[in-house]
Amino acid sequence: MHVVIAKPLRNFARHALLAGAVALPALAGPALANPTIVFDVENGKILQHQEAFKRWYPASLTKLMTAYVTFRAIAAGEVRLDSPIKVTKRSASEPPSKMGFKPGSVMRLDNALKMMLVKSANDVAMAVGENIAGSQAAFAERMNAEARRLGMTGSHFVNPNGLFSPDQYTTARDLGLLVMAIRTEFPQYAPWFSIEGLAVGKKQIPNYNLLIGRYPGADGMKTGFVCPSGFNMIGSATRDGRTLVAVVLGEKSAITRAETVARLLDHGFATPTPGWLTVAALPSYGDTTSINNLNDEICRKKPATEQSEAPPVGDKNAAKSPYRKKLDHAPTLVAVGLGGATGPIPKAMLDASGQEYADVPLPSWRPDLPPPPGAEPAVIGSATAAQEPAKAVN
Repeated sequence: MHVVIAKPLRNFARHALLAGAVALPALAGPALANPTIVFDVENGKILQHQEAFKRWYPASLTKLMTAYVTFRAIAAGEVRLDSPIKVTKRSASEPPSKMGFKPGSVMRLDNALKMMLVKSANDVAMAVGENIAGSQAAFAERMNAEARRLGMTGSHFVNPNGLFSPDQYTTARDLGLLVMAIRTEFPQYAPWFSIEGLAVGKKQIPNYNLLIGRYPGADGMKTGFVCPSGFNMIGSATRDGRTLVAVVLGEKSAITRAETVARLLDHGFATPTPGWLTVAALPSYGDTTSINNLNDEICRKKPATEQSEAPPVGDKNAAKSPYRKKLDHAPTLVAVGLGGATGPIPKAMLDASGQEYADVPLPSWRPDLPPPPGAEPAVIGSATAAQEPAKAVN
């Protein structure tokens, strides 16, 4: 006998399956409206999720994919940790957050990655991408290839630093897959994600991840912010040999994202048995195509001082939070800077003869002089169109 289940009942059964499988908890306070997912790194089992397949602008969470592509390049022998990463003219022009190194400056790859992950330096991330793949576009192709291989079906990348682009997006579930890959395939780099701060000469740079040094067991991983995305965060912590990860997208401030991640991790550690569904096996649900743009809510209604990754630590007039306070100990700093790159030049930066490409802009004719013969712009199209003068584009 063939039984037909009514559509409302089918939908109810499906949602009940998802809720029961991952034990969606009722957290204290108002229900979360932004995408979240909490899971165990060892087995990928989910403890909680909400809007996990909703597309979102990743902001600097993008740098985790940049790190992953780079780790893969190191493993493939394309580059070494002591290989030189040269600051190009393109990378030096990227907006803050940045290190501000001049074009032509050279640093070791491992130092570059630490500055990218802790300072969230956009200029360094672009330099890493250009040096590893030869160009931003080529690196983006590698980012998307890795995303496809990992099963990140709701993600697309166009740049290595996470600066806003309407064509760069991801999901909480996809970021979970990426974190799983980083933590399981490259455990040797795990300490880099828990660095409390950097020392660049006499300058000290704290980690934007406010859980590091404040939340018991916190050991990673990355924060991100652009106005359209709001404040994003991936926080991880290890207790009694158990590592949990919480992904939170679209929070309203650097403080509330830390508080939300901490609350989710607390609930996760208090849940001894996760659901049986894993990050990889979670069925797609909800709105998987549209993207929220929080620019008006996050930036147009707030002062410039709040439109930054850097939280107002120590503000006496602000609401109390353990993640607003200064560390109760002297932070452990890792020294980074320029120089010391004695390893081989990244293969992508070498031409067929083995010589390093020069970072020289293509020459262009001075606009106050007539172009020389043969320098007129080519017109793509039919044979007859090629003989017509090109129309000016304003």
